[in-house]
Amino acid sequence: MELEGNHHDQLERWEGYVDWRSRPALVGRHGGMLAAFFVLVVEILENLAYLANASNLVLYLSDYMHQSPSDAANNVTDFMGTAFLLALLGGFLSDAFFTAYHIYLISAAIEFLGLVILTVQAKSSALKPQPCDKAASSGSPCEKVHGGKAAMLFAGLYLVALGVGGIKGSLPAHGAEQFDDSTAQGRKQRSTFFNYFVFCLSCGGLIAVTLVVWVEDNKGWEWGFGISTLAILLSIPIFLAGSAMYRNKIPSGSPLTSISKVLVAATVNSFRSRNLSNAIASMAMSPSNMGQRTMGPEHEAHTTKPKDSTTSHGQATNVESLRFLNRALTEKPLHTSLQCSAEQVEDVKTVLRILPIFACTIMLNCCLAQLSTFSVQQAATMDTKLGSLKVPPASLPIFPILFIMILAPIYDHVIVPFARRATKSEMGITHLQRIGVGLALSIMAMAVAALVEVKRKRVATNKGLLDSGGPLPISFFWVAFQYLFLGSADLFTLAGLLEFFFSEAPSSMRSLATSLSWASLAMGYYLSSVIVSIVNGATGSPGHRGWLSGPNLNSYHLDRFYWLICVLSGLNFIHYLFWAARYKYRSIK
Repeated sequence: MELEGNHHDQLERWEGYVDWRSRPALVGRHGGMLAAFFVLVVEILENLAYLANASNLVLYLSDYMHQSPSDAANNVTDFMGTAFLLALLGGFLSDAFFTAYHIYLISAAIEFLGLVILTVQAKSSALKPQPCDKAASSGSPCEKVHGGKAAMLFAGLYLVALGVGGIKGSLPAHGAEQFDDSTAQGRKQRSTFFNYFVFCLSCGGLIAVTLVVWVEDNKGWEWGFGISTLAILLSIPIFLAGSAMYRNKIPSGSPLTSISKVLVAATVNSFRSRNLSNAIASMAMSPSNMGQRTMGPEHEAHTTKPKDSTTSHGQATNVESLRFLNRALTEKPLHTSLQCSAEQVEDVKTVLRILPIFACTIMLNCCLAQLSTFSVQQAATMDTKLGSLKVPPASLPIFPILFIMILAPIYDHVIVPFARRATKSEMGITHLQRIGVGLALSIMAMAVAALVEVKRKRVATNKGLLDSGGPLPISFFWVAFQYLFLGSADLFTLAGLLEFFFSEAPSSMRSLATSLSWASLAMGYYLSSVIVSIVNGATGSPGHRGWLSGPNLNSYHLDRFYWLICVLSGLNFIHYLFWAARYKYRSIK
């Protein structure tokens, strides 16, 4: 915040923020929990629109577009992975050239256009392959979607992916920017926002995997796509309704340019025989090339608060870490374009320090990928009746969604206040502790999944149903245990990651850093596919089937696969502890 002039009666402004009309954002008028509330409502509708299609898309591609099961599964994986990876693009554009406010509106329009294309294609029989009976032994084979029809299908899908990526990369950071991180109250409210962001994400998912999946299966895909189209369209006026309350961070140019400059300057200067001790010392002294010199407390009392109060902290305390980058600091660079400030060097160090934490979460998301693959197939072989109601396999993700919706308020209103009183600290549970709990729960989830699979196979063996594809006399509620642990792990890790990346990243790249949470999810899905391929290749031979191959799930050695994932997750957890124990928080709280 800054004061216009020296008189107390002048308006107080948020430094580095503007309103939706690009006028200075004002304290008391812009930002706060009410502004963030609009973001939370929009997230419900946005995730409903996305997950309604992603959770059931494989059936649409195989049944209506006549793709093979493997092609349909690969296309769904590619679609979901691309959508989450494109969050990096959305975050980058939000930080560099546009505000997150504008990126959301552009992305929502793109997703809307993609959904309109998919709805029109699903409605018109002329735009789809001719219906056929795949089970028929005679007649011509089903015609796989191709040509212009395939082009229309993938144009719609990847417009949706582009829109989803832009929204995921901009919306969480936009909501978090509504809080003043220079005050304890603002930081606590921001933490609550991230908890309820995951809660609202789950609310949208709940509607998607129940109501919309039922509509798609029973009323037609044009109605399912239509509901998603309506949801994303409705989200736009709701988001615009909060425009007068939002404070929007001013873009500060490409963060990749600054990162590249520091890395190149450090590399170039390492080959030059210069005495860099003065530069390293000046880093701790906040040199003039940062744009300002260190001021005494008397002077600071009459100056504006920095946009990111954490930036000024840590610059002196982290000189000894990643010392190679200190070489970027010199008063006589090889070229003026390689002139780096101490703040730029510290920003790059911060980015490099959070990357190992990011890498350690990919294995967790590999575990989460099992929720939409093998865990669903497990439950599909079991008794899925709930009284007189038969639960469709595509709706089984309702379990982790419900667990998250129950746990999120309990965590925010019970666990965190208790931890704050117990530790006498502002956070109660640190970001890295929260992520660590999520990783530990994912290990337990994979162990439980392996034990449930052992029990399921034992029932199949005892009943003589190993070669049968029919349902086994064992309730699908046994699978709910692994969903419980994985849902809890997702709550702890996703909300913790979003807040960790946002609060620790430099102010100029918060949206991009927050997008790493979604990129980790995409890489987890890709890693799952790679592990499955490696396991089948390593355990299979010309006369012996691999662990994950056979005529039905009963012939798989799924329990061994789950134990392998459990062991890999345990090794990953040890790797995480190594980096987390050495991590020093950028912000002092």
